[in-house]
Amino acid sequence: MSSTVNAIAATSTTDPLVRTTIERREVGPRDVLIEISYAGICHSDIHTVRGEWGRVPYPLTVGHEIVGHVTQVGTEVTRHAAGDRVGVGCMVNSCRECDNCRAGQEQYCLNGNTGTYAAVDRDGTVTQGGYSTHIVVDEDFVLRVPASIPLEAAAPLLCAGITTYSPLAHWQAGPGKKVAVVGMGGLGHMAVKIAAAMGAEVTVLSQTLGKKDDGLAFGAAHYHATSDPDTFDRLANSFDLIINTVSAPVDMASYLRLLRLDGTLVAVGAPPEPLPVQVFTLFGNRRSFAGSSIGGIAETQEMLDFCAEHGIASEVEVIDADAVNEAYDRVLKSDVRYRFVIDVDTLR
Repeated sequence: MSSTVNAIAATSTTDPLVRTTIERREVGPRDVLIEISYAGICHSDIHTVRGEWGRVPYPLTVGHEIVGHVTQVGTEVTRHAAGDRVGVGCMVNSCRECDNCRAGQEQYCLNGNTGTYAAVDRDGTVTQGGYSTHIVVDEDFVLRVPASIPLEAAAPLLCAGITTYSPLAHWQAGPGKKVAVVGMGGLGHMAVKIAAAMGAEVTVLSQTLGKKDDGLAFGAAHYHATSDPDTFDRLANSFDLIINTVSAPVDMASYLRLLRLDGTLVAVGAPPEPLPVQVFTLFGNRRSFAGSSIGGIAETQEMLDFCAEHGIASEVEVIDADAVNEAYDRVLKSDVRYRFVIDVDTLR
């Protein structure tokens, strides 16, 4: 039998989010029921509920940075047990059969992975996310959260953490590599921490120097303001890898020219507008422009274990459920250091 749980939902592109209830499916043989403790607020949530990435199946509960405890498992579940600290990220299923899924890259499922919200679930219903008290998820898409990471600080790792860890690992950030991080927000501060822990020499490229002390404390060796036009001249041909975390348009040519021979600029932020790229800019230094989307389940668990080993967690501001709309406004003003996390107990 399905259950009714408390939640926060968007009802249109313009109206404030409101308290409501949503239905969760019955716990099946391979399902895990999670009592949610904290849910992070990702910029993707805002893009989605405001219709900036396409049509939205309102009413919709968003949230894909989810942590809590297992309260019930299905009869065939072997990976999790009641009481376990667990998390759920940006997807809750995939086809399991395509080449990418078989390679452990479920985020690139050729048949389309099932997003944690605004997707069609296996029972034909629309998936609803983590701004809610409970969620039912297939055990294969539930992650173990190491005990050393506080739950509230672990929530953003399920999106911001893996979104930055995956390209840093793929493009082999490490000793001898110079990595630049564009933007010092929810994604950017995680990129700095993770790249530094991997052993790379990290530079932050932020609009101003307002967060310089934080950036250096998180492990950056250098910090530059992109509002200073001299920055792009001084740093030309400097970096092996640039992680662009901002969700707004940037001058792609200026950033691509910062890459040294065979360097790569990877977009992990997703602005609604297209980013024009001048091909001749890529010709110089044999530069590459790439994109990266979260990580597979195995890699996400790898990231959580890496963060636990290196003492890494997100910097968070915990808010009550009724402060979500204010938090959205503050995210859009870049007025958060560095991730809002909803205390779901205030929703019960």
